[in-house]
Amino acid sequence: MTKTILRALKGETLPTPPIWMMRQAGRYLPEYRATRAEAGDFLSLCYNSELAAEVTLQPIRRYGFDAAILFADILLLPQALGADLWFVTGEGPRLSTITSDADFDKLGRGEMIHDTLNPVYETVRILRRELPEETTLIGFAGAPWTVATYMIAGRGTPDQGPAHAMKEENRALFEKIIDRLTESTIDYLTEQVKAGAEVVKIFDSWAGSLKGDDFIKYAQEPARIITSELKSRFPDLPVIAFPRQAGDHYIGFHQATGADCVAIDDSVTPEWAAEHVQVSGCVQGNLASSHMVTGGDALVAETKRVVEAFRNGPHIFNLGHGITPDADPENVKLMIDTVRGM
Repeated sequence: MTKTILRALKGETLPTPPIWMMRQAGRYLPEYRATRAEAGDFLSLCYNSELAAEVTLQPIRRYGFDAAILFADILLLPQALGADLWFVTGEGPRLSTITSDADFDKLGRGEMIHDTLNPVYETVRILRRELPEETTLIGFAGAPWTVATYMIAGRGTPDQGPAHAMKEENRALFEKIIDRLTESTIDYLTEQVKAGAEVVKIFDSWAGSLKGDDFIKYAQEPARIITSELKSRFPDLPVIAFPRQAGDHYIGFHQATGADCVAIDDSVTPEWAAEHVQVSGCVQGNLASSHMVTGGDALVAETKRVVEAFRNGPHIFNLGHGITPDADPENVKLMIDTVRGM
């Protein structure tokens, strides 16, 4: 096994951490913007296998990252389940809402999702053919809680209030949504792996808004179920879990879920994460994405700080969140050169 990310995910401490970047295929790159314009709109880009593969490959060609992550969107799964999905320019995604049992009963399941998602699997197959041999291919899905927040509210919200309200007022319906998403996420990621994904990542972007027992029930437990089932089907499959802004719940998340790697955001320090999280296994993170905008000496210093903090255990270098559209591509190169030059 020579791919550095796979080695880190198996628990190996490497002299130079492998690097990739969340949202590394995106609007900060002029070549991405050109391809998106060719596709016509965001969803057309997601479902055009050739163009989705092209934008996935663009940051690999430009920077030589150690991994490529499939270009798609976490809301393709609810669309495949039967929700209406569209994007409003400058405002983001919109979904038809699930607010009643009648709404829920309209959702599909099982084989139904693959009819819609087959172009995504074809993108994965193209990437396995086109990626350099040394580059790891990562598939992904949104975690059930995070996807549910969009399905219940019909859009992103600052505090995930509508989902929290349903959780308190109609827990039976809320849990049916979580269970359907958990089951469908397993099916979705299974097909990505069959198509050629070597690693999968579960993005729980809004995990931090779940507190106490709710975090255990609706962030940790679905991640455990998904990971366990995938590993029963693919025993050697590495899983990365990202319960963003989990705080103290990062501690023990490896053991509680079976994930091979826990990705951390930049609301915790790398020193804290090395002491409390990396002791349990590989960590991914956690440079603040703002450094990709501001650059300069602070970028170099903070990059070195992250690498040094995690030097004594398995580590994948990444940002604490996705790179933003206003990032400077030259700052990405500076970050990579700093990591690889240490």
